[in-house]
Amino acid sequence: MMNLEKEIREQPAVLAGLADKNSRTIAALASGIKERSIRKIYFAARGTSDHAATYAQYLFALAAGIPCGLATPSVISKYGASVDYSDSLVIGISQSGAAEDVISVIADAKKSGALTAGITNVEGSHLAKSVDYTLFCNAGDETSIAATKTFTSQMMLLALLAAEVSGSTALKAGLAKVAPAVAELLAYMPETLSVLTKKYTGMTSAVTLGRGFAYPIALEGTLKILETNNIKMRGYAISDFQHGPIAQLHAGDPAFVIALDGPVIDDADMMIGRLKALGTDIIVVTDSDKYCDDDTVTVLKVPAVSEEGIASDALNVFTAAVVFQLFACKLAEARGIDPDASKTLKKVTVTV
Repeated sequence: MMNLEKEIREQPAVLAGLADKNSRTIAALASGIKERSIRKIYFAARGTSDHAATYAQYLFALAAGIPCGLATPSVISKYGASVDYSDSLVIGISQSGAAEDVISVIADAKKSGALTAGITNVEGSHLAKSVDYTLFCNAGDETSIAATKTFTSQMMLLALLAAEVSGSTALKAGLAKVAPAVAELLAYMPETLSVLTKKYTGMTSAVTLGRGFAYPIALEGTLKILETNNIKMRGYAISDFQHGPIAQLHAGDPAFVIALDGPVIDDADMMIGRLKALGTDIIVVTDSDKYCDDDTVTVLKVPAVSEEGIASDALNVFTAAVVFQLFACKLAEARGIDPDASKTLKKVTVTV
């Protein structure tokens, strides 16, 4: 078994243990947010961590009504400017805790009195030592170049914090169902994709589409496949894809569509209809049964998690993310590529 697949399979245990590992820090940070009347949240991150932050933008706005944004590290690290982050929480996210530009944002934020937090998998890292509060992924060693378990653990930590800040017992209850759902997915999806990916060994380009909570999964799913298989891909929000980028598609081109039940599934339906008209090769990642009898698309069905009062796509993006991780892994296997031995990538990328 590839090291990448081994780490993918560790995710149910990692996700299940995060709440206990970080409960005191999450409670203390949530109290700090309330006591200081934090009005905005900014995330400093790169790559996969940036995609976890994009997920959190949606969740904090929806669950807690707090507007969020992505920091621009080069404004500080390269242009030498200083940003006023007063009345804000600034969260640095780095799997290794060594991202210098992320840490530069934290240092600058402290100058204006911001509350700071970090999410990392490395205790004692530079990021962990630089912030007021640190949440740990507790994922164990992640040696595969492609981040998998640290991505879903970052998402889970951010979601647990959003649940604590908002006081949403429904969100907490829904998040408790995620790890079992991932375990259920892992019982059947690897075999399914071992067969399916043989069809795509000659794939040289593709697009991945999603909206709302599915958008950051479109970005991350694209990254997983392209970095492990050296394929030209790009992820788009469905809403943006219609404003020009759809023109790049031709008959037979692969297009992944994340169609999770919830407020934006109608947008996914609309896009699937347009892609059918173009004759594209459509792969639908979904928790819904509505596509199962459609023989014009390939359906990758994920277990459906739901909780009253919570948009279900906020929860089911976890299993959708794992589908893309597995697709990347099984496609590399089918193509005879070792995703753990890239000529151009390394595990820790330090940007300044």
